[in-house]
Amino acid sequence: MDTISLMNKALSPDPYYNDFDATFGDRLSAAREKSGMKQTELADRLGVKLRTIQSWEDDKSEPRANKIQMVSALLNVPMVWLISGLGVGIVPEANEHNKNFNIENIGICLHELRSIKEMMALLNTRLESIESRLKNTG
Repeated sequence: MDTISLMNKALSPDPYYNDFDATFGDRLSAAREKSGMKQTELADRLGVKLRTIQSWEDDKSEPRANKIQMVSALLNVPMVWLISGLGVGIVPEANEHNKNFNIENIGICLHELRSIKEMMALLNTRLESIESRLKNTG
């Protein structure tokens, strides 16, 4: 994969949660499942009924601020992410590629970093040249 493709991938929206698809209920459900907690357990810990949790996860209702704060702490996710989807919430399970990160992969990453630095240096030179030309015309 070339440097531009890697940069585009790094800057692309999170495939699990994006502004168009994920809802509060989706994030709540995903965070609860990631923590290994069942709906009944979360309900017990929050002091609410099971149908309340189900209603939140189905986006039929939303919790009050104090409950969102408690959910955030219990599920170990940022409150802002839980409410809006902004920032980093849950981290997807590591796939086999990430589990087998080895010396060869580190070498590839270092090579990519060097390539990016070279591209940045070239862009900086070009920017300085443009800036110089603009100063000379004024």
